[in-house]
Amino acid sequence: MTGTATPQHDIDLTIRLSEAPGAPEYTFRLEAADGEPSATSTLPAPAAALEAVRRHGEAIFFPKPGPPQLCTQQYGGPQTAVVTGWYLGRQVNSRFSRTDGCEIARWRAMAALLGGSAGSTGAV
Repeated sequence: MTGTATPQHDIDLTIRLSEAPGAPEYTFRLEAADGEPSATSTLPAPAAALEAVRRHGEAIFFPKPGPPQLCTQQYGGPQTAVVTGWYLGRQVNSRFSRTDGCEIARWRAMAALLGGSAGSTGAV
């Protein structure tokens, strides 16, 4: 969807996941309406992904400005993900990585959306 198109679902997200630079990219969809994932969702656990999005989506997709975060300098792996689409009428374009403690925390909060379980690497 582009521009001002009205989404068909309350949540309509495309997730592009790469395990490492140069590795194949996996693409998943999460579509939901009326609090239920659609049968067209392609994530391994769409209900868990929907729960993660409902719980953390507002804060992660649309962070409020504030003071700079202090993040631990740790490396969680080369995985990256890009999430695009619509969340409750708002356009989403978010990038996820595991390059420091703050990014790892974002990844873990949305792990079910990114193809893994909380605390995982996101491996598919």
